[in-house]
Amino acid sequence: MAETLASPQIEDRCDRTVEQSSERTDAEPARLPITVIVLAFNEEIHLERCLANVAGWAERLVVIDSFSTDRTLEIARRFGAQIYQRRFKNQADQFQWALDHCEIVTEWIFRLDADEYLEEALKAEIREQLPTLPPDVTGVIIKRKVFFRDHWIRYGGYYPTSFLRLWRNGAARVEQRWMDEHAVLMQGRSVMMRHDFVDRNLRDITWWVDKHNRYATRQMVDFINREYPLFKSDEPARPTGGDAATRRRRALRNRVFGNAPLYLRSVLYFLYRYIVRLGFLDGKQGFVFHSMHGLWYFVLMDAKIDEAREYIRQHGLDAFRRHLVQHHQVEI
Repeated sequence: MAETLASPQIEDRCDRTVEQSSERTDAEPARLPITVIVLAFNEEIHLERCLANVAGWAERLVVIDSFSTDRTLEIARRFGAQIYQRRFKNQADQFQWALDHCEIVTEWIFRLDADEYLEEALKAEIREQLPTLPPDVTGVIIKRKVFFRDHWIRYGGYYPTSFLRLWRNGAARVEQRWMDEHAVLMQGRSVMMRHDFVDRNLRDITWWVDKHNRYATRQMVDFINREYPLFKSDEPARPTGGDAATRRRRALRNRVFGNAPLYLRSVLYFLYRYIVRLGFLDGKQGFVFHSMHGLWYFVLMDAKIDEAREYIRQHGLDAFRRHLVQHHQVEI
């Protein structure tokens, strides 16, 4: 997934000066009453593909930028997106800020990462189904198709995974977590679309490793918070009508994986994913992905948890909070 970062010395601000290009011919289909929100930082490699995919399909495009230094803003303007700039803390904080401050008036909201796009079949399905949904349907669950080095990761339990990505305005909020945050319905029920959206990052393996190193730190923060009072846990994500698959995955991670011994659980998870869930069928690129994401990443996360526990034992919780800020730019 795309990750946004920001320079800490710049204060939050909004840029509402972007002119939106809203001209369309009578031959073009009407835009759907959807606001698409994209978080971005130096995403020129992906943003054109992302916005071109939904421009003319959705009524409004919003880019929440964390003070990019490349062509991100130029691309956003070209597609008529409304740009807000704000210092970045984490994805959950940034997206919830967008929901609260971007004056969204469309009936529906779509969450889309800069390195994602919708398959044409999904766009057509949403266009067909959205006007027919009864009022008590407030959310739409969509399956994700992940590509790694241009290879579709089809096995290892990685497809299909489904997420709440489209919801009625005001019906959902974003869990305030440092990692693996989800939008969750606070009212109504959800339905699932048949077709997929695609997660296809174009950057190299060095970038992927650096990103997952940061992700492992955030996973560590969430895990340590279960043992020590770093911050108040966000527990609104227990709605009666949301993404049941996400709640099941979260329960397994917290109750089974979370309570298993460090390191051993990472090895067992990889074996389960690669052998039991047939990850080996993804071929050479699948081996790289499942080994890196299903073993290396989780071992790294366990090592960071192990290190954090030792640091807290030696220096105390307040010193650990300062350590997170100074060494990881994580401000609890």
